[in-house]
Amino acid sequence: MTTDELDKRQAIIDACRRMNALGINQGTSGNISLRHGDGLLITPTSVPYDVMTPDQIVFMAMDGSHAPGQKPSSEWRFHLDILKARADVNAVVHAHPTYCTILAIMGMDIPPVHYMIAAAGGDSIRCAPYATFGTADLSGHAVRALVDRLACLLDHHGMIAIGATLDKAMWLAVEVETLARQYHGCLQIGKPPLLSSAEIERVRQRMAGYGMSEG
Repeated sequence: MTTDELDKRQAIIDACRRMNALGINQGTSGNISLRHGDGLLITPTSVPYDVMTPDQIVFMAMDGSHAPGQKPSSEWRFHLDILKARADVNAVVHAHPTYCTILAIMGMDIPPVHYMIAAAGGDSIRCAPYATFGTADLSGHAVRALVDRLACLLDHHGMIAIGATLDKAMWLAVEVETLARQYHGCLQIGKPPLLSSAEIERVRQRMAGYGMSEG
C-alpha cells in the first residue's frame, strides 16, 4: 500500500469520526468515498468509526468489483455512479443530519432562503425521489438530483455532499445541514421570502473566486 493510499484511507476514517463529532451523523449510518486510481476507496459496512482501521477501507473498481471478504458500504452504488458521472468530483459524503432528514422526510427541496445556498452549485438543493437504500433506483435518483449541484437530499433518507476534495465535501455537508436548520426555523414562522435565481448566480460567481463553491 502506497503512502498516498494509506493517507486517503486514514482521511476517510478521520472524516467519519468528524461527522459524528459534529452531530451530522449517528452511529455507522453515514458513508464516505474517495476516488483513487482507477477506482474508489469506500467505508466498509457496519464497522464502528472509532475502531475502523485503514485496511478495512474497501478499494472498489469502477465495475463494482472488490477484494473477496471485504464488504463495502450498502450505499456503494451511488458513490460509484456519482464518481462515474462527475469527473469534477473526487469525494462523496453521505450522512443523515437531523434537519436535512426532516426536510427529506417531507420530500422538500431547500430553496434560496440564504445566499449560501449557492455553495451547493445553484439556487436550490434538490430532494431526490425515494427509493430503497442501496438500489440502482436510488443511485439514479441521486445522480440526477446532483446535476449542476454539489449536494442533494434523499427523500425519507438523508443527504449527499460531493466535492473535488474530501475537505470540501465535508465542509459542504455541514453547510447544507445549517441551511436545512435555517429553512426549518423559517417555516415555523411562515413562508420565507426567497432570493432570486439571478442573485444566487451572482453569489455563486463571487464564491468561485474564493474557491468556496467549486468542488
